[in-house]
Amino acid sequence: MPLPPLASVEQARSLLQLNTAYHQAKLLHTAVELGLFEMLAGGPSTVDEVRRKLSLAHPLATDFLDALVAVGLLEADDGPPRSYRNSATATAFLVPGAPEYLGGSVLQHARKHYHVWAGLTTALREGEAGSGAEAHGPEAYPEHYADLERARQIMAHFDTFTTFTADELARRVDWGPYHSFVDIGGARGNLATRLALAHPHLSGTVFDLPALAPLCEELTADRGLDGRVRFQGGDFRTDPLPAADAVVIGHVLPDWPFPQRRALLRRIHGALRPGGALVIYDLMTDPASESAHDILQRLNHGLIRGDSSSSSVAQYRASVEEAGFTIRQAERIDNLLGDWLIVAVKP
Repeated sequence: MPLPPLASVEQARSLLQLNTAYHQAKLLHTAVELGLFEMLAGGPSTVDEVRRKLSLAHPLATDFLDALVAVGLLEADDGPPRSYRNSATATAFLVPGAPEYLGGSVLQHARKHYHVWAGLTTALREGEAGSGAEAHGPEAYPEHYADLERARQIMAHFDTFTTFTADELARRVDWGPYHSFVDIGGARGNLATRLALAHPHLSGTVFDLPALAPLCEELTADRGLDGRVRFQGGDFRTDPLPAADAVVIGHVLPDWPFPQRRALLRRIHGALRPGGALVIYDLMTDPASESAHDILQRLNHGLIRGDSSSSSVAQYRASVEEAGFTIRQAERIDNLLGDWLIVAVKP
């Protein structure tokens, strides 16, 4: 009996690449965890120098470095001896201190997200968040921020995304009519300080849990914005919101059930003066333009946070209008997550 014809080799190869995509992820995670890119920022090194400087013992070090060359994160010359240096991509995004440093998020994915995704099967079967015994969901933030060094690591992860988001908001929103803004859930103020730097007439308030005050004060001082961006500690669900001409809120609303989202939007409306602006950026579903990346981000968010849920652009619009705002702008922005931006005003 003849053997049945084989399916497409290309299709099989594509599926196998998907099956082993974690190889590349762990390659990146490990290089950042080891401090390889930071070390190579000081100049090229041979494999023996890399072993010595990073205290590596495994004989696979050469293959590890060559794999990083293959994926475009390192470059190498033929020697002898062969030496390695950072690629332009690694220099721009993976060396600490770079303006668009992504390493904070890489480390957070290595420490937490990678292990959470390893529990996806269990999470789906048992209905529990993949973070397991570790506290998760919005109620866990006070616990996470109690340790200042842990909070600093989380802030570095958040900064990865707010850096690109802030530049989009600075460009797409007309800030001319406004002189002050408050960033609700603004972490250590990366977005607020970047907005203030982009628009010198703006002053901002970061409103978040009190434990983050020292990190925000540290960042504002480093960027020379002591007098223009300040921190106010509080719980945005219950404490009075700071007065401002505009309110910015992003990646906060999906953490909470719909009744609490609507209540927060009504509180924002009450705090703003007539003509004040509400600026929302967030992951929003849109069947007309949704990509695999969008869906995977929603799945990741649910695994990490436990009980969060996404909303469509239409649901966001309805909630904003229900709170008493008039929508002026709704569009997808070009940040790392492909968020949507909604700008609305209080009549």
